[in-house]
Amino acid sequence: MTFLWPNFLWLLLAAPLLVLAYLWLLRRKKKMALRYASLSIVREAMGQGQTVRRHIPPALFLLALIAMLVSAARPVAVITLPSTQQTIILAMDVSGSMRATDVKPSRIVAAQDAAKSFLADLPRHVKVGIVAFAGSAQVAQLPTTNREDLVTAIDRFQLQRATATGNAIVISLATLFPDAGISLDSLQTGRERQRGFAIDGEKKELKEFKPVAPGSYASAAIIMLTDGQRTTGVDPLEAAKLAADRGIRVYTVGIGTVDGETIGFEGWSMRVRLDEETLKSIAQKTSAEYYYAGTAADLKKVYDTLSSRLTVEKKETEISGLLALVAAALALVSAGLSLLWFNRIL
Repeated sequence: MTFLWPNFLWLLLAAPLLVLAYLWLLRRKKKMALRYASLSIVREAMGQGQTVRRHIPPALFLLALIAMLVSAARPVAVITLPSTQQTIILAMDVSGSMRATDVKPSRIVAAQDAAKSFLADLPRHVKVGIVAFAGSAQVAQLPTTNREDLVTAIDRFQLQRATATGNAIVISLATLFPDAGISLDSLQTGRERQRGFAIDGEKKELKEFKPVAPGSYASAAIIMLTDGQRTTGVDPLEAAKLAADRGIRVYTVGIGTVDGETIGFEGWSMRVRLDEETLKSIAQKTSAEYYYAGTAADLKKVYDTLSSRLTVEKKETEISGLLALVAAALALVSAGLSLLWFNRIL
């Protein structure tokens, strides 16, 4: 816990002074009571319980005062809150290598099952869009809260040749920001990109934007799952830079064989290798994380982790209002008990 106005904490020194003042008043009352011969009779009538009870309201009031003084210092604590995440794009690899069976029953089936489970665990208000990519990338389902449509889109995946991880990120960004003019052409015109422009088609007006801090856009995120290295399309690190400039986190998930494996597809024999270094760089550049899933169970755990991470978040939050509420409650209880037991307030 930190404090925005820490100088107010010096007021807590008043607490032990109040305790000393209270003890002094008790001692003073005791000396005055010795003048009455019937004091011992009254004390016996009160009993031990009454003696302890008389100190409870002042103790509660002291705690209320301490809570109020701490609240005045404006404490800030890291607490877990529901996430403001509103839209998540699942960019899923549908290249031919996803038919490999090193992840049972196959990489593509394991990915589909894990994605469906992920959708089931998300809050219903979170929109999800799906981008399928192989040699090219296309939107399989626009962001929606309709889980049935999303599941149908996942079941319609058809495997294709090549892997364009960079294209997947660009199309995902274009889906999140449909009016920003983001397109694959925008990464093919270097000078405009370096100046911070996006191109909305050929010979159209350039749209300027101001880059923000990586990971600062809290309303959307991209989860990209792939089992191979980029073989075509735009540079994935350039696409990641585009995402970072807009504050979008790109969580990357690697599935399958890290060292590489030879796989046959449509009469072709190809060797696929998981490019972990690039996937880690993408995640790091966008202030996200990389996950490796070597089995179907691992992939399910990864999606469970992402579901938890994207639906709740830890934030530094000022809790002075909460402490003020606690102080008010303690003060009311203190006054109420004093009235109930002694027909007076403290």
